[in-house]
Amino acid sequence: MSRPRNCQTGNTEVASSTPVLALAGIHKGFPGVKALSDVSLRLFPGEVHALMGQNGAGKSTLIKVLTGLYQPDAGSITLDGKAIAPKRTEDAQDLGIRTVYQEVNLCPNLSVAENICAGRFPRRWGRIDWAAVRAEAKRVLAQMDLDIDVTAPLSRYSLSVQQMVAIARALRISARVLILDEPTSSLDDAAVQRLFTVLRRLRDQGLAILFVTHFLDQTYALADRITVMRNGETEGEYLASDLSRLALVNKMVGAPPDQQPSRLDSRATETGAPVLKAEGLGRRGALHPLDLELRRGEVVGLAGLLGSGRTEAARLLFGADAADAGHVDMHGQTRRWHSPREAIAAGVAFCSEDRKHEGAILELSVRDNILLALQARHGLRLVMSREQQQALAEDYIQRLGIKTASADTTIGQLSGGNQQKALLARWLATKPAVLILDEPTRGIDVRAKEDLMDQVRALAVGKSGEAGMAVLFISSELPEVLHCSDRVVVLRDRRATGDYRRGELDERSVLEVIAAESA
Repeated sequence: MSRPRNCQTGNTEVASSTPVLALAGIHKGFPGVKALSDVSLRLFPGEVHALMGQNGAGKSTLIKVLTGLYQPDAGSITLDGKAIAPKRTEDAQDLGIRTVYQEVNLCPNLSVAENICAGRFPRRWGRIDWAAVRAEAKRVLAQMDLDIDVTAPLSRYSLSVQQMVAIARALRISARVLILDEPTSSLDDAAVQRLFTVLRRLRDQGLAILFVTHFLDQTYALADRITVMRNGETEGEYLASDLSRLALVNKMVGAPPDQQPSRLDSRATETGAPVLKAEGLGRRGALHPLDLELRRGEVVGLAGLLGSGRTEAARLLFGADAADAGHVDMHGQTRRWHSPREAIAAGVAFCSEDRKHEGAILELSVRDNILLALQARHGLRLVMSREQQQALAEDYIQRLGIKTASADTTIGQLSGGNQQKALLARWLATKPAVLILDEPTRGIDVRAKEDLMDQVRALAVGKSGEAGMAVLFISSELPEVLHCSDRVVVLRDRRATGDYRRGELDERSVLEVIAAESA
């Protein structure tokens, strides 16, 4: 089966082959949000097509439209040139559009064979034909060159094998299109290579594969074609061989090659002794061993694309996830966090990127939200009168400029920027030595972003210009990282690739480091 050699990129020639699946002019909106605007996508038989974009680019919404979970407000979807309009995921599956999601959606207590055939069991005389079930499971797995005991519980096997079983289930019923949503996010390098071997075999059999990922190395190792999305729109479609890594990153983040770069200026900053030092800190499938040092009076920025390991590093430093390699030194003492409570007690604070689920408790007042971390740090030893609680909350409301009618106002009534300031106040109330901020400016307006970044700088500088706390600042917005940070650590594909001080990098240079091919 011949593959198209040209693709539509601006005025470039249109592909010579016919796509098996095509979306054109797709629009999708929700109350107050335009998620997709005039989006197009073409999937060709015998190709792996990577869908790339930053968080919020619209990739997940597009997949939900494609699989029938959402119906588009406008636009068309065609399969083999015929218009289709799946209203349910079952409709898309019946048409041969199969999806494997990031989290393996199978039943670990059932056998491999039962998982593969669930919902479509072979029957004989009105009953499930178990011999046929086992034979069918073996047949599908053999196509993927996977020889395992199909009668064993799925839980017996590794995550990579479970991922293969999920793909086998998707391919069992005459799949035309296979959609893989972040299939490698929890796999180690060996498992990724095993998966890629299977996907290349399926591609060579003529299957159209849509591969959603944030990993640049994996994209160029597997993909024949790349579509880039940004801000709910299709930025462009490109042959992978024609698109450099730097050009891809620029298109994802919206940084044209000729734009005036933001730069880390060379202002001097007085820093104190190391407060927190990570040595070989890592977690299989999440982050390669990381060395990182945080000093008093210093803001360290973590730069990298979504999926590069930024949030994973923050969660390991805070004990939210357990490390299986390395350790943390806190004030010179080696520590292994068993829970966030231990990190909080040692003076580490963490503002999560997930403000909705891991941050603000929307039903509680601003005052109660501010006091939560302080209570967690001191437990039953913390005894504060109502007047003391009120005074503490009002102090931080004033210091951080939180716009609220009173400390008793439920935090859910505040704007996103003011919610974020209240969460910052929560952790400042614990008087931490280390403050980890993961995407603190996401979803807030420009003025609120500027205010928050000024607060971050002030926290590091401290009073009278003395070294304040150590701050780890994580953001997908490179200008913010460069503006706030005294030092920038660049992550790519779950590993640190460089550590730079002020004056050594500008925005374009950081993009080049992010886009560089792994050795």
